[in-house]
Amino acid sequence: TGLTYDDLICMPGHINFGVHDVDLHGNFTRKIKLKTPVVSSPMDTVTGSRMAIAMALEGGIGVIHTNMSIEEQANEVMSVKKFESGFIMDPVCIPPTMPLAELENLRKTTGWKGFPVTEDGKMGSKWLGLVTKRDTDWFTDGSVTVSSIMTKLQDLVTAPEAVDLLAANKILQESKKGKLPVVSKSGRLVALMSRADLQKNADYPNATKDKNKQLMVAASIGTRPNDKDRVGALVAAGVDAIIIDSSQGDSVYQHDMVRWIKKEFPDMQVVGGN
Repeated sequence: TGLTYDDLICMPGHINFGVHDVDLHGNFTRKIKLKTPVVSSPMDTVTGSRMAIAMALEGGIGVIHTNMSIEEQANEVMSVKKFESGFIMDPVCIPPTMPLAELENLRKTTGWKGFPVTEDGKMGSKWLGLVTKRDTDWFTDGSVTVSSIMTKLQDLVTAPEAVDLLAANKILQESKKGKLPVVSKSGRLVALMSRADLQKNADYPNATKDKNKQLMVAASIGTRPNDKDRVGALVAAGVDAIIIDSSQGDSVYQHDMVRWIKKEFPDMQVVGGN
């Protein structure tokens, strides 16, 4: 006859330490250390950028799946790297002519509540102001444009282009503002800093980060010749490790791919197997 869980019991042995004495730190690769040794699968139903962010914040790492175009996978990697990078180098900007109805749809698709307003709705153009949830809370007319309700630049605290991370943090803390635009001498938006990023640093002490304080992320590839183009795009996007996702881990194709990656990108962390 078979046994069920109710038929078995694991008898614990004696311990002389507390749960806080347990150290789970371990290596994902030779150079990537995890405070929480948990890795999410490179399956299209499991790991995209949102899962990878969640894994990294808790001290693990996510492997973004390869069942998408090269550009899409590279964008997923960049989404993770930008999530908590101190300075947001390419925030989503909006033009002053955008109706509030369109702004609300943008909030739903991006998950963000505040947006810098620039002359043409693009990063690097003349900065006009900032629109946050607080600015729109009392407006029900979706045809009203952003320009009529946004907080204009003269009422905002900014930082100069040459500001470093420590100084920007201090400005945010002293001003008690939610966002800190970094503006060039010519009045163009060059970066954005968010108070939420400072809070995340305190809320996630075990987060897996690189030397630039960005969350770490891995991405999977196959062993086909065109996957070499994928590797190049992922490296350019800032991926921290390449995972070769193959049903046969000891094939000549996987061996060749590992050798090629280590030759072309010697510092890239590579995980093979199946």
